[in-house]
Amino acid sequence: MAVWLAQWLGPLLLVSLWGLLAPASLLRRLGEHIQQFQESSAQGLGLSLGPGAAALPKVGWLEQLLDPFNVSDRRSFLQRYWVNDQHWVGQDGPIFLHLGGEGSLGPGSVMRGHPAALAPAWGALVISLEHRFYGLSIPAGGLEMAQLRFLSSRLALADVVSARLALSRLFNISSSSPWICFGGSYAGSLAAWARLKFPHLIFASVASSAPVRAVLDFSEYNDVVSRSLMSTAIGGSLEIVLHSLGQKCLSFSRAETVAQLRSTEPQLSGVGDRQWLYQTCTEFGFWDTDPWHVLSVTQALGSSESTLLIRTGSHCLDMAPERPSDSPSLRLGRQNIFQQLQTWLKLAKESQIKGEV
Repeated sequence: MAVWLAQWLGPLLLVSLWGLLAPASLLRRLGEHIQQFQESSAQGLGLSLGPGAAALPKVGWLEQLLDPFNVSDRRSFLQRYWVNDQHWVGQDGPIFLHLGGEGSLGPGSVMRGHPAALAPAWGALVISLEHRFYGLSIPAGGLEMAQLRFLSSRLALADVVSARLALSRLFNISSSSPWICFGGSYAGSLAAWARLKFPHLIFASVASSAPVRAVLDFSEYNDVVSRSLMSTAIGGSLEIVLHSLGQKCLSFSRAETVAQLRSTEPQLSGVGDRQWLYQTCTEFGFWDTDPWHVLSVTQALGSSESTLLIRTGSHCLDMAPERPSDSPSLRLGRQNIFQQLQTWLKLAKESQIKGEV
């Protein structure tokens, strides 16, 4: 499920098979349930962390410019971030920056999932950054149309740059410490773009299920769904998925959906449907029915750019917390990601040593 792009400095794009057939809003509700499940699991995390249980994640706020591309506009907003420093070896250790996407971020974003699981091996500092206009990172004026013009991937990437510089100062991080971005789905696209646009700030990226191509007539969706419905490994049924979440059904009402999209009240948890619909219509045109791996990079782009596809995985599954029920292909995929990061961080360390000499 991974694509190693360009050279060792290139971003890592992870793509996965999304095998669910359901209306777009139903998928978004499902995403909320998954996120709530992960966040609730994190609540009891302190009971299982051993001697370091008191080292709970810290929440912080960064003052960000509303429009960093307009020097005459000094308006700002507060952007939320979370920090897990229980494994951090100090100034020279790597930084795993988990980017938020079209929803709120909680403490589980730095305590559970793949970045947090990888942190002990390298003594990494894990930071998550909530996307502007989602969760509690809402500028003054809320979600009115006049304000939503300040919601875009371009501005989100500017926030990543500003946050990276500010957090380096705040935590006294060495200039030689490598920063690695993590993200899934749209946030995975941001992680890849951050590495491509700012290679002097972002050493590498791990982008799971990241759509990086635009397709106007996305008929391939039906092909992926038909293959998934025939696969017993995936299950071929939304009801299998719901059962695993302890849910009998999810409510789906057109009137309810339209009412939610018209509401300008910030959604402090879960997915921001109004904001994401705005981004979809003004930037991407994904139309929210996509198995994202079709819009990502799944074939090698050259001799130095190999690919890895996790065939029995679903959307961003590699970023979820490890479970005993994980398939062998998922375990192998995570192992390949670990090995690639090991190569990158070894090269970063060698570069650091040469620089000191």
